Amino acid sequence: MTTLPIPRGSKARDAAKTGAQKAGEPGAPDARFDWRKIAYNALASRALDDAEELTNKNRTTVPREHVVLYQFSARGHEVAQVILGSLVDHRHDGASAYYRSRPLLLALGLTLEDAFGSPLGRAGGFSDGRDIGVVCNLPNRDGPVVLPMSGDVGSQYTPLAGWSQSIQYHRDVLGDDSWRGAMGVVLGGEASVATNGFWSALTMATTLSLPMLFYIEDNGLGISVRSDMQTPGGDIAENLASFKNLLIRNGDGTNPGEAAALLAECADYVRAGKGPALVRLTVPRLCSHSGPDNQRGYRTEAEIASDSARDPLPRLRAHLVPSMMSEAEWTELEATVARDIQAALDAARARPTPNPATVARWIYADDSAGSPEALGGLSRDERAALAGSETPAETGDVVRFAEAVRRTLRHELAVNPKVVVFGEDVGRKGGVHLVTEGLQKQFGDKRVFDTSLSEEGIIGRAVGLAISGLVPVAEIQFRKYADPATEQLNNTGTMRWRTANRFAAPIVVRMPGGFGKDVGDPWHSLSDEVRFAHAYGWQVAMPSNAADAVGLLRTAMRSPNPSIFFEHRSLLMTSDGSARYPGDDYVVPFGKASVVREGTGVTLVTWGALVHRCVEAADRLGERVVEVIDLRSIAPWDRGRVLASVEKTGHCVIVHEDNLTAGFGAEIAATLAKEAFWYLDAPIDRIAVADVPMPYHPVLLDAVLPSVDQIAQRLEQTLRS
Repeated sequence: MTTLPIPRGSKARDAAKTGAQKAGEPGAPDARFDWRKIAYNALASRALDDAEELTNKNRTTVPREHVVLYQFSARGHEVAQVILGSLVDHRHDGASAYYRSRPLLLALGLTLEDAFGSPLGRAGGFSDGRDIGVVCNLPNRDGPVVLPMSGDVGSQYTPLAGWSQSIQYHRDVLGDDSWRGAMGVVLGGEASVATNGFWSALTMATTLSLPMLFYIEDNGLGISVRSDMQTPGGDIAENLASFKNLLIRNGDGTNPGEAAALLAECADYVRAGKGPALVRLTVPRLCSHSGPDNQRGYRTEAEIASDSARDPLPRLRAHLVPSMMSEAEWTELEATVARDIQAALDAARARPTPNPATVARWIYADDSAGSPEALGGLSRDERAALAGSETPAETGDVVRFAEAVRRTLRHELAVNPKVVVFGEDVGRKGGVHLVTEGLQKQFGDKRVFDTSLSEEGIIGRAVGLAISGLVPVAEIQFRKYADPATEQLNNTGTMRWRTANRFAAPIVVRMPGGFGKDVGDPWHSLSDEVRFAHAYGWQVAMPSNAADAVGLLRTAMRSPNPSIFFEHRSLLMTSDGSARYPGDDYVVPFGKASVVREGTGVTLVTWGALVHRCVEAADRLGERVVEVIDLRSIAPWDRGRVLASVEKTGHCVIVHEDNLTAGFGAEIAATLAKEAFWYLDAPIDRIAVADVPMPYHPVLLDAVLPSVDQIAQRLEQTLRS
């Protein structure tokens, strides 16, 4: 049942506020609120901000003299956040937040030393000096998890929707009753409600009835932009009044009793399985947006003074003294906080600076002995139990590319109950290329399902599912459609590195692209694989045939790293790439190229659908002249095999579909120019699509794609050089 927000200023709202205050009074029946602990964490949060923002003559606090290089204050937000933290107490609760959410982290177990150490850039903590100090995370193994925050606004929403969906999956599909009653909580400021991440997550939460609580803390400013530029009238709760399947509450975040009652009501609603809820609480911003910002450039003194008068800490004190504690007890609590803050600051300052020798560690997983495991994806034991063989079966029937992918997905769904496959039109239709046809009927709509039309939501959802321990296989219908998800894709790739191996999201993203059978266009035929090769932390597979598709996809689905699995449209639409099915255990390691055709005269390096044109062109030059190397994956790529081949032949031609300028062939050429220079008998040649979008008409398509004739001619020219 949806409850509409009570209009501001009405008698009904005043009555609700009075009731909320009574419900949240100290000594009220709700034992979840330990008001002394709430006061401690709120005071500690304010003291942390004071220490980071202020300088005194004795230098006993952290001065703003480039010691804390980039600071975000939570002053004005802290009371409502730590109250919310009292309600996030289930073993499988998940929270997702942003750079002004440190008070919530304190309530959930972040130590004061870590709270100081990370902004100071010291070793250890939640990023080991790799990320902004208030971009936090908390990988509790037996308590609420705080998903890794990001520096971009609005990207926290869809991963939390994925975590919330995983609660239902672990409970209902895997039968793990310990997930019953868990919820996901996401925090955001009022400016974030304008982002596609917010709306995508809201769509997911309401259409799927996810156990998800949205907490919007509205301080009225997105840096300098007023809230009425983020949503009409500046009140997202009022504007969502007609949204279906959503409990909405609206109140004052500086009033401890009201905030506690509204947050508790919504948390209870979500935990009871009634669906998602949204709470908007108004709070003051008692500071500039960040350390380098100066709010006096865009706010009047009267506006700043008005916010200062709404400081929630004095209201918290009035709420507790004398009804819960005496004046002396409050004073002693302040003194305890001051002592603890100074001790934590001293300990944080005593930590060493991060070791620069380890800065490149954790781009990918490290499974060496003694290396810790990140939170996310399958455990090492689970991956080891799935095994796999690099030797293909010899008796398999010949299958086309699409059928090979379908069989692999079917087998992995069958042997691993943690695998989920999803995307737009993936379920009932079976995908626009029919690759997932029949899988939903066999495995059910909880394991193979359709999504709303939001690539941000598809990838963000996958991240939350992966962190919860599932294996999400997400489909983006065409390569170009991944662009709206760029933020999530980038954040996924850097997650392990920026959390110093505390978290990882090993998702698989299936992504068709490239030219089709006698047709192309700028939208469905984009290749642009170099973008993902350039992205940190991703594995990128580009199989040229059905057998390699099986092996690479299976490897990706059992890997601790996120993977792009590129399904070429031409291979999906034709019999090119058909091969004998290599078996249900076959795996192909990333970074291991295949020598498709051996030769001694010239090395031809390629990948994807153009492998077939390259083989045909090589055949024209006779036996054992051209050595054709199919990279199979470009991140990582098999440098050793390419270098060894070029050392043997002395010549190299690189062929790919992506743009010539800054295409991945340029990386290969640069590597060869440096590491194989003295073996080269001729300049390295590159053949690729001219720097134009993929055209629609077949005549134009043929004009830009590397043809068999063109490849053969350039091979001959290279040999004559």
